[in-house]
Amino acid sequence: MPCIDDLPEDEVSAKLGKPEIGYVQRSDGKALGPGVPEYIVRPAVYWPKPFPSLPSIKIVDFGESFFQSSPPQTLHTPLPVRAPEIIFRDHLDHRVDLWSLGCMLFELFVGQPPFDSFLITPKILVGQMQDMASDTIPERWRDSTDIFDGEFTAEPSGSTLQEWLEEMYFDGERKEDLTKEDIVNLGQIIGRLLRFEPSSRASVKDILNDPWFEQ
Repeated sequence: MPCIDDLPEDEVSAKLGKPEIGYVQRSDGKALGPGVPEYIVRPAVYWPKPFPSLPSIKIVDFGESFFQSSPPQTLHTPLPVRAPEIIFRDHLDHRVDLWSLGCMLFELFVGQPPFDSFLITPKILVGQMQDMASDTIPERWRDSTDIFDGEFTAEPSGSTLQEWLEEMYFDGERKEDLTKEDIVNLGQIIGRLLRFEPSSRASVKDILNDPWFEQ
């Protein structure tokens, strides 16, 4: 079959076949809540060659995506990778993904996210963020009474990002492919993404241009 990249939409649909749809229903029979899709569509499978020789990339789950011109009031990103501006109900933009990228880089190398995901709550998560982030919580967030019980405190309570990264990597059972210097460089890269202030986070271009990725 020929490549479908340049085909019109109707021809692409013809080649992939009729979508398989499953309707979403609540177990109690009540109406679906706001934002819940009425149906889900099974992903289509298409190989331009019988045995693909190159890896493919699939981008899925656009349920929380948005245009820059119309950002949402909130997002429902899983707590272990949720950017702090979501928790503090601040303005949202594309930089929420920069924080999530830092969390994912940590998990890719050590096997778990930097923040505890067991019985996590926003209050507990913010406390862990204070230990891991490379900056302090912005002044405009410090009067969030639903997050901070009583007076805001900036005192760290656990391991720093670098300490936790080294402990998780070198104390694990995985094969140690990275040196201590590599982990230091990795920690610096992640630290440029895990910053409370969204405007101070490194861009994806900055991260990809880091010399460590060229080694």
